[in-house]
Amino acid sequence: MTRRATIAVDIQNDYFPGGRFPLEGMEQAAAQARAVLDAARARGDLIVHVRHEFADPSAPFFHPGSEGAEINPAAAPQENEIVVTKNRVNAFKDTDLQRILDDNGVTEVVIVGAMSHMCIDAATRAASDLGYRTTVISDACATRDLEFQGTVVPAAQVHAAMMSGLAFGYATVTDAKDWIAGQPAA
Repeated sequence: MTRRATIAVDIQNDYFPGGRFPLEGMEQAAAQARAVLDAARARGDLIVHVRHEFADPSAPFFHPGSEGAEINPAAAPQENEIVVTKNRVNAFKDTDLQRILDDNGVTEVVIVGAMSHMCIDAATRAASDLGYRTTVISDACATRDLEFQGTVVPAAQVHAAMMSGLAFGYATVTDAKDWIAGQPAA
């Protein structure tokens, strides 16, 4: 039997407008993530929220104990849901995430959150490498413009490149509407 978990990665206040590191389209991505979480809850899936705190106090955002490091109300955990705190890009690295999934018999994961080019990429690749059947909900993820050697890459292109790479070899990549429509009744 397949047991699925939905993993909401870093949907934290610092990524929203007014935060210390706002992302392009974060409010829309969080709304889609909320729709996915609600559908997963209705189906009885395991829900795991991952929140990032930088161990280094000089980090530009996600300071331990700050409001910016808190999960945004748009995707807030419900009382019975698990919250994993991480200090690295990869949600599996030096956390209990894999143990939690394995202890709950999870074989399939659905990933939503931020940032597409960092933590979503790392969590997706790790989940796939660990043997979980993995799905990423593309419109429930957000990123930002990047710069490399004087070239600015718009957030939409960063996101598309990351989703393309993940779809090529690591995950099924779909949107919230199609994923929700494909879910069997609870």
